Amino acid sequence: MASSKPTSGKKSLNTVTLLFKLPYYTQWGQSLLIAGSEPALGSWNVKQGLSLTPVHQDIELFWCGRVSVAAGFTSEYKYYVVDDNKNVLRFESGEKRKLVLPEGVQDGDVIEIRDWWQDASDALFLRSAFKNVIFNDTEGVKKELQSVPVNKSLDSEDIVVQFVISCPRLVSGSTVVVTGSNPQLGRWQVQDGLKLSYVGGSMWKANCVLRKSEFPVKYKYCQISQAGNPSLELGPNREVDIDLSSPKQSRYVVLSDGALRDAPWRGAGVAVPVFSIRSDEDLGVGEFLDLKLLVDWAVNSGFHLVQLLPINDTSVHGMWWDSYPYSSLSVFALHPLYLRVQALSDAIPADVKEEIQQAKKHLDKKDVDYEASLSTKMSIARKIFNLEKDKVLNSSSFKQFLSENEEWLKPYAAFCFLRDFFETSDHSQWGRFSEFSKEKLEKLISEGTLHHDVIRFHYYVQYHLYMQLSEAGAYARKKKVILKGDLPIGVDRNSVDTWVYPTLFRMNTATGAPPDYFDKNGQNWGFPTYNWEEMSKDNYGWWRARLTQMAKYFTAYRIDHILGFFRIWELPDHAATGLVGKFRPSIPLSQEELLSEGLWDFDRMSRPYIRQEILEEKFGSFWTVIAANFLNEYQKHCYEFKEDCNTEKKIIAKIKTSPEKSLWLEKEDSIRRGLFDLIQNIVLIRDPEDPTKFYPRFNLEDTSSFGDLDDHSKNVLRRLYYDYYFARQENMWRQNALKTLPVLLNSSDMLACGEDLGLIPACVHPVMQELGLIGLRIQRMPSEPNLEFGIPSQYSYMTVCAPSCHDCSTLRAWWEEDEGRRSRFYKTVVGSDEEPPSRCTPEVVHFIVQQHFDAPSMWAIFPLQDLLALKDKYTTRPAPEETINDPTNPKHYWRFRVHVTLESLLDDKDIQATIKDLVTSSGRAFPGKVEGADESREKLSKVQLNGKA
Repeated sequence: MASSKPTSGKKSLNTVTLLFKLPYYTQWGQSLLIAGSEPALGSWNVKQGLSLTPVHQDIELFWCGRVSVAAGFTSEYKYYVVDDNKNVLRFESGEKRKLVLPEGVQDGDVIEIRDWWQDASDALFLRSAFKNVIFNDTEGVKKELQSVPVNKSLDSEDIVVQFVISCPRLVSGSTVVVTGSNPQLGRWQVQDGLKLSYVGGSMWKANCVLRKSEFPVKYKYCQISQAGNPSLELGPNREVDIDLSSPKQSRYVVLSDGALRDAPWRGAGVAVPVFSIRSDEDLGVGEFLDLKLLVDWAVNSGFHLVQLLPINDTSVHGMWWDSYPYSSLSVFALHPLYLRVQALSDAIPADVKEEIQQAKKHLDKKDVDYEASLSTKMSIARKIFNLEKDKVLNSSSFKQFLSENEEWLKPYAAFCFLRDFFETSDHSQWGRFSEFSKEKLEKLISEGTLHHDVIRFHYYVQYHLYMQLSEAGAYARKKKVILKGDLPIGVDRNSVDTWVYPTLFRMNTATGAPPDYFDKNGQNWGFPTYNWEEMSKDNYGWWRARLTQMAKYFTAYRIDHILGFFRIWELPDHAATGLVGKFRPSIPLSQEELLSEGLWDFDRMSRPYIRQEILEEKFGSFWTVIAANFLNEYQKHCYEFKEDCNTEKKIIAKIKTSPEKSLWLEKEDSIRRGLFDLIQNIVLIRDPEDPTKFYPRFNLEDTSSFGDLDDHSKNVLRRLYYDYYFARQENMWRQNALKTLPVLLNSSDMLACGEDLGLIPACVHPVMQELGLIGLRIQRMPSEPNLEFGIPSQYSYMTVCAPSCHDCSTLRAWWEEDEGRRSRFYKTVVGSDEEPPSRCTPEVVHFIVQQHFDAPSMWAIFPLQDLLALKDKYTTRPAPEETINDPTNPKHYWRFRVHVTLESLLDDKDIQATIKDLVTSSGRAFPGKVEGADESREKLSKVQLNGKA
């Protein structure tokens, strides 16, 4: 065993020995230790913690450690997996363990603490989504904290066993008992079992005095409802035994048994962007206060969750381009688009009320008119602000809001003023204000300036947005509905965040994704990539602040493009497409490595490969015009791009502005695509920061540059390509994610889900499982190789399943857009050889939706459009018009609106009943049905109650 550590320099008069035991299998070079809040456990310094020693017992491996402490010892602690130098490799998830010694311990006693490793998935039900929303009435179970005494004097044959179990999903009014094989535990009769006491934090305890001769003892925990119905935990019987041969016998055994083993909890939800909601009160776009109606509809339909797209301010360009919700102007500020101006004041003048009524009629369109809605709202808000600014801004509520948010709110307001003053968000064009400083900021926002009311107006709008979203969030929690937000992977390069924290971003780069299901040419989102090295210096403070802010409104969130926390697809800022990028971080191909493989002509492989025959094939007789305007012939039949068009962005600019542009009128798109093909016709990408490092171009075998190489070079490049994309990076990417993602997860107690679609490295799913992150499964984008359609019945529990999402066509559009795919789905998934209906009928929708409700996934979350397709009357609009985003179009207008109001949907009892029937028949939990387990769990058979399940 590990050597004891004294609790202090002075020995206590009464000391006891703690013996920790934990079953855990490690890999070579790994060991376990305990770090805790007290000096005996290292005072949270892992390197000073209590080292544990491996002990084999039969086929199990236990890690054990002893330490002497004072009889009244209490401490918080956690288990850690470390390497030989005590560097942390992994640590337990969930809340810190709390050790309180049983009452009555005496000098010299040995207290054996038998723990189970707390996996991240075990801790999910302690997250706010469950703790504060779905099971927020469990406080009614607990009434008041109770002590756990030992109610008899002990002799040498007595052993005190303390049963400890976590019950975060306990139903209001329920109690917990432990029943088992001996008389003190009721001999498997639940009504005679040992009743446990609530001791806080979802934990229940009871002490039981057993004779040594009674061991081993078999037992199980059981919930008993307020009506007296017992529900025995699932799984095999638990067992406790003691080592009678030990010379230093444990007098007390603490059985920290983890969580009560209940049926997997499964819930359902609806996904819709705020801007897509339609109500009787909105001004052409959904608003935060509309979420209360959406929550009511969700509850009536049996849903526990409402999922939204990002809601941060995106007002970068001052036009409809800003409809893109993932391009944040500020990761902290809310979008003024979602403000309800009617709720700004109780004393709105009659003329302003009339203006609001007229705006309602004018903006009630099929789709969102982003610019008109936003400008109308801001115009009305300014009028109300001018009438009540002093009253609101001097209120205690506003002052508290300003005090709690000034770190981001003041720079945001100053940025908005400067953006409008200079008529650009490109802060590099702001003269002396281009570089942010706190001194400049304080002068900008000071009271004596002429523009101070402009600054205060931005405070005022953000304050009301905060109040309105907070009201919606509180309403959702009251109704047991989780509000799930969205954490975008990037920020706009012309944003408050890049202005205030420029060192956190690599401003000469852009973020995107390699070719995948969404776009065969890859995606270029335009966001700068992160400087993770700089971010790590304050333990990722910017990220922690983002999550803290989100947690004010949401109890769950989606991590956009979670793959970016393993590695990001980095592009040069002069790229317009997403094809010619590289992963960051990644291990490149070195010049030495390539030379050792017989590859030496680096210019040939890394420069665009342009030959006359390629030009003739691509442009036909027009090739001479292309060559004359865009290319130089550096040797016979060999060409390179001119300096003014040697990047993708330069090509776009030259096509539009060249004096010769009349030569290619009406051919611009085909010429641009052809020139992009030429500039992308490479097999290696040279690192701009180190010319001796190279990266294989994605899908390099598709290029004519590769096709014209000799066979040896082709074979080498194929092997190196596979190694770069699918082998050599895995450990680095795993370690990268384990540095960053735990910081996010520990920054709040929100439930986290990761969008893990696309080209998925092998390390992603194991890391997500280790961290308790819920993944995403879209049926048309299976993660399994060689499958065209996912099989919902085979999804793992730690997933969200959905038939579609905002980044792809709706279920109706997907069904109707490809006849061949529709037939294959009908045959392989529906199991029918008949001709499928060309139209996505309600019957087809019902079948696919039912599959997802029935899936083992923890969550089934459906786009609202897919749910409404269950009824014919909601399918009159052409299906493609219901698509929210087209990932292949970087300038897509995000403007879809549901064509029916929430009030009308609430009046439609038929659609709500249809959906609720699907929820209940699948055994998923719904608001009002707190059990959330299979119906068969509500009444247990006598066989189960006899402990023989």
